[in-house]
Amino acid sequence: MIPELGQVLLLLALAVALIQGVLPLAGAQRGRADWMALARPSAYLQCLLVLAAFACLTSAFVRHDFSVLYVASNSNSLLPLPYRIAAVWGGHEGSLLLWVLMLNVWTVAVARFSRSLPNVFVARILAVLGLVAAGFLLFMLVTSNPFDRLLPAAADGRDLNPLLQDPGMVAHPPMLYMGYVGFSVAYAFAIAALIGGNLDATWARWTRPWTTAAWIFLTFGIGLGSWWAYNELGWGGWWFWDPVENASFMPWLVGTALIHSLAVTEKRGSFKVWTVLLAIMAFSLSLLGTFLVRSGVLSSVHAFATDPRRGLFILIFLVLVIGASLLLFSWRAPSVGLGQRFGLLSKETSLLVNNMLLAVACGAVLLGTLYPLFLDAMGMGKISVGPPYFDTVFTLIMAPLLMLMGIGPLMRWKEDELSGLARRLRWALVLAIGAALLTSWAAGRIAPATTGALALAYWIIASMGVDLLERLRPRGGMSGGVVGRMRLLPRAMVGMWIAHLGVALFAFGVAMVKTYETERDVKMTADASTEVAGYRFRMVSVSDVQGPNYVAAQALIEVSRDGQLLATLRPEKRIYKVQSNPMTEAAVDSNLLRDLYISMGERLDNGDWIVRVQHKPFINWIWLGCLVMMGGGLLATSDRRYRSRQTRSAELPAGMAGEGTR
Repeated sequence: MIPELGQVLLLLALAVALIQGVLPLAGAQRGRADWMALARPSAYLQCLLVLAAFACLTSAFVRHDFSVLYVASNSNSLLPLPYRIAAVWGGHEGSLLLWVLMLNVWTVAVARFSRSLPNVFVARILAVLGLVAAGFLLFMLVTSNPFDRLLPAAADGRDLNPLLQDPGMVAHPPMLYMGYVGFSVAYAFAIAALIGGNLDATWARWTRPWTTAAWIFLTFGIGLGSWWAYNELGWGGWWFWDPVENASFMPWLVGTALIHSLAVTEKRGSFKVWTVLLAIMAFSLSLLGTFLVRSGVLSSVHAFATDPRRGLFILIFLVLVIGASLLLFSWRAPSVGLGQRFGLLSKETSLLVNNMLLAVACGAVLLGTLYPLFLDAMGMGKISVGPPYFDTVFTLIMAPLLMLMGIGPLMRWKEDELSGLARRLRWALVLAIGAALLTSWAAGRIAPATTGALALAYWIIASMGVDLLERLRPRGGMSGGVVGRMRLLPRAMVGMWIAHLGVALFAFGVAMVKTYETERDVKMTADASTEVAGYRFRMVSVSDVQGPNYVAAQALIEVSRDGQLLATLRPEKRIYKVQSNPMTEAAVDSNLLRDLYISMGERLDNGDWIVRVQHKPFINWIWLGCLVMMGGGLLATSDRRYRSRQTRSAELPAGMAGEGTR
């Protein structure tokens, strides 16, 4: 009866979502306080219903209820408990239920932490989120019911996709969905503001922390997915421009632009139209990613390529959401106004260029992802747009963006002087170029492109140092020591510095690993050895091991340097008992300076193994950069301006008003 209970709970959740989406919206238009008051209770009730349905599905997995079609398709009696729980979102139906649950969590958070906002505004926001939830609940119940019965029940399940039986996949989808769905909050704020016609600085201040929070989760989800692909797939890379990877990267790029655009709208009242459009685009790209992953149009290692009916449903929903949003936008945008004027050399201009570069980058990824699908659909042949296209285009776009990242924070609002700006940044530029040359020389080879990339990473850090020094320098009557002055810096500003530092670390890691990595495919047998980047790898033995639901050939490989043993690694070649898929389980010896990465290939007729040995310098700086970016975002969302009803910038001493002075 538990699956039937889950089914009923989802039906009730749909009914509540429709009430939440219709009555508060109508109440806000007609001035009915009693209808608007339904928004919060509906949000709480809907979340409870979906959470209970999610618990029902989880229970079916834990209890091995193979009379449920989704459980029988994605689990097995030999599957360990952690992966049985992860299997809840390991397939299309369950991941969609997780999607809706995450949307409900965000909705409850808005209902709980927006009590200081006007009731009319909150009612509209919760109504928009209710309508989005209703669309996805309807999609799930009509085309993707996770509680469909299988009669008669299967004796055992088909097992979870072996690729997903990894710790990274336990946390990766929930974090990714929290980011995806989080942009629905920024979207709801934008639609509510368009309906009410109150697109102003206050609206931007309300929207910023929610947008940043969604961006934090999406950054974590993407970084975790990259780390999982690196470790689990045995490819040894960190990003492959896989269409599904691109589907999550596009909303991240637009979300990053939205965060910067909101800052301008809040501080200067400019970019209002553009900011609203970015909010609509970010959520639309999240829906587009959902469509690409679930429609069956993509072929990927982790796409839910299934029933085309599902793709059609999402496509219709996507067209309705985007179409209605753009119609509302076209109706309201002319009355919004352009905000304050600004000069060609100003912080506003730098942020506008920043936005344009991020939008162009998103367009380039979208083009590279959809172009092969378009040609295939038109019967013009199959082509593949791979890393060479993305690497080339992205390098051309990111280089000026990283350069601007060092200049923009030091510019003043409204108008600045080129000579003064150049004078303030000259030593940062010299330091960045010198450090890049020194790093390339120390790495053993000065490659122009890599040295340029390293110079950009150092440039961000050096210019950030200049900004920090200027703000801590005693001036304008500001008293107290350095520590005291640092404590007065707005958290939003410090968060921005930390996030930019994360970007610099990320760029440094990419530049180093792309240029100085070493890879070798060798034949190895017991007591054979090979040398890569000065490290000696000796295969000691290969033995059979038994896992809970697989058998594996496990190699024992010793790694040494200059005669000193550094690590003992155990890569595996697994065969899962149910799906019989051969899987590579790489072994990695990791530290901040390098990874030693070993994966096993095929076994030859003479008993030798093909082994891939890789040395990847500074690759962990890529994921460290993601974590630092998240830390910056987290600090920025904790800024006291977002926790108080009114702006307190007037309390800051002269010279420390942070973003408001520049």
